[in-house]
Amino acid sequence: MKKNMSSADRIIRLIISAIMVGLYFTGTVSGTVGMILLVLAGVFTLTSIISYCPLYSIFGFSTCPVKQN
Repeated sequence: MKKNMSSADRIIRLIISAIMVGLYFTGTVSGTVGMILLVLAGVFTLTSIISYCPLYSIFGFSTCPVKQN
């Protein structure tokens, strides 16, 4: 897998993920919407860790500043 995410993109995803988890565990969001947010938070965290977003590849998009061949 080629990296297709910049550091800024990764940090933004981790912040959004933390907010989603916080909303769930404080009880602000619950039920089905809460579970969906937890799943999205997990996906955001995973893609941030591996620096690869499958949707970016599908649409030919990359925020990574380094051009990889």
